[in-house]
Amino acid sequence: MNVKLLFSGVCSACFELENSEPYYAPEKFKVLLNDREQYECDRNVFSLYGLQPDTEYRLTARGETFEIAVEFWTMAERCCIDVRDFGAVGDGVHDDTTAIQTAIGCLPENGRLIFPAGTWLSRPLMLKSHITLELREGAALLGWPQREDYPVIPGYVTDTKGVEVHFGGFEGNAVPMYQSLLTAQYAEDITIVGPGTVDGNAQNTDFWTNFHNFPTARPRLLFFNRCRNINVHGIHACNSPSWQLHPYYSEKLGFYDLLISAPKNSPNTDALDPESCSDVDIIGCRFTVGDDCIAIKSGKIELGRKFNKPAEYHTIRNCLMEFGHGAITLGSEIGAGVRELSVSQCLFRGTDRGLRIKSRRGRGKNCRIDGVSFENIRMEGVLTPVAVNLWYNCCDPDRESEYVWSREKLPVDDRTPYMGSFRFKNLFCTDAEVAACYIDGLPEAPIGEVSFDNVDIRFSPDAKPGVPIMENFAKPRCRLGLYLDNVRRIRLNNVRLEGVDGKKLLVGHVEELEKNNFCEE
Repeated sequence: MNVKLLFSGVCSACFELENSEPYYAPEKFKVLLNDREQYECDRNVFSLYGLQPDTEYRLTARGETFEIAVEFWTMAERCCIDVRDFGAVGDGVHDDTTAIQTAIGCLPENGRLIFPAGTWLSRPLMLKSHITLELREGAALLGWPQREDYPVIPGYVTDTKGVEVHFGGFEGNAVPMYQSLLTAQYAEDITIVGPGTVDGNAQNTDFWTNFHNFPTARPRLLFFNRCRNINVHGIHACNSPSWQLHPYYSEKLGFYDLLISAPKNSPNTDALDPESCSDVDIIGCRFTVGDDCIAIKSGKIELGRKFNKPAEYHTIRNCLMEFGHGAITLGSEIGAGVRELSVSQCLFRGTDRGLRIKSRRGRGKNCRIDGVSFENIRMEGVLTPVAVNLWYNCCDPDRESEYVWSREKLPVDDRTPYMGSFRFKNLFCTDAEVAACYIDGLPEAPIGEVSFDNVDIRFSPDAKPGVPIMENFAKPRCRLGLYLDNVRRIRLNNVRLEGVDGKKLLVGHVEELEKNNFCEE
């Protein structure tokens, strides 16, 4: 084994114990800083907080069977100030917005703003480049409860030369939105670090009720538009009015050792939705939310055509997903496609679906998904471990139209999406209920290739019927085996299914099927 430094800021650092186990370490180990014990850990990704800037440290991970050390430097900073110096109170009652926003405005480049223990009640805040926000142990930045006090950000405006300048969006369109609790626009080099909390406080607002009748899209908790070099480390993000963390047309992003949570029945509280972003690391995070845990997006067809900015070069590793509609989701708003995605060493517990890909006719010819790899994944109590759906019927006015649901082979045109290769390797799933795998491509544009290598899926004896994918006329299924339709090439190697009702393999409209060590009895 080895210890890898994932992130080092001015006051915190994050590390990864390199091994093959998903999320949890092979054994418990002690974390030492300069040979002084800090705490005991059982996870592959772990952190240190309260460090001094521009200082050399020695980190040691010591278990029964190993001892590994790494030296690292924290970053230098220009100054460090406390929100209380600007009049913030932190009692959860006083409105601290003006004090916090003034402190952010006064921070010089490479400055740090400290939130000590307390509850810092605030309306939406605007961040700027080259700063660090540190929420210390016991600190909570709490969202304002009155919706009417949230400013509205336009989707875009047209400048004096007729050029569109984009500011906001939701569900794949450039639309007005309520300002998020923490927003950055066209900024760079921003760090938000814990171990404190950013709490959207949506349970005490009307953001989770009657939201379909709001005049504009609900805010996110953290929203980064056209930003670069953003790092979010160690915070607890919770109770957002809608999606929790939403990076938008941004690049070079790191999300490390986060806890992102919302009640299971909270509407559209996706944990982390990078949209049309590149070079994204999501490592060592835990998610338990009311919708998808991670949803990778790239806009609907209009934005896909206008900017053609795919979601690309994303790495998701050593994460724990507990509850949510999908653990790892691609789409459905992927008008510019997804490419070069690696998901590995993750643990899914109790999500409706594990690895979930969703698109539909109308996402456009730029909606190309290719180079996607899922490896070394463990699932426990996931209803449908693998779901690839080209018939998704949500989030659009025409979702119930014949164009969306027709099983006829329609002409390939500018509205037709493309699905390339998907690789699933070393998947171990227990207590599945609905379907082991449900992959349903388009007859006019079949999925290129699906390969399963070293896959073991076992059903719960108490499984209950459910719908494996969201489509028109969906039928409940229970203990369904591998269902694949409209796929050019299928490769099955060392695949085991246990507890299936009926046939283990159901395929249709497949050009090439390769099986090795797959028992269909």
